[in-house]
Amino acid sequence: MAKKGQKFKKYSPEFKLSVILDMRQNHLGYRETVRKYWNTTNESETSNHLRQVIKWERKYLEEGYEGLMKDNRGRPSLTGKKRGRPPKLEKKVEEDLIAENQRLRMEIEYLKKLSALVLAEERENGKKPR
Repeated sequence: MAKKGQKFKKYSPEFKLSVILDMRQNHLGYRETVRKYWNTTNESETSNHLRQVIKWERKYLEEGYEGLMKDNRGRPSLTGKKRGRPPKLEKKVEEDLIAENQRLRMEIEYLKKLSALVLAEERENGKKPR
């Protein structure tokens, strides 16, 4: 777990690419690569570097060199997202949706009144309501 105020090393995309290419060209395993590029003193440091190399390789294989250039630390920004606003629709589509909404509301009202009439008629005739 990171300690408050701890500074992390940021590696350049060129360094990341050189590590991944060296590992793949020389058929090195992850642990061998970590030993070659970092002088780690304990298992915790080794495992941290190991996870980092695995992430770099996955990004390289999925997105290429551009994936290694991205800095994906922190929370994603919400500035590009519209919060709470419906999407803009074409005028015709919007009109059709409004008309359909009105038809459905009228149908619901009709069914409520019909249900009330049927219930009242059943009560008058002495039948049990459903």
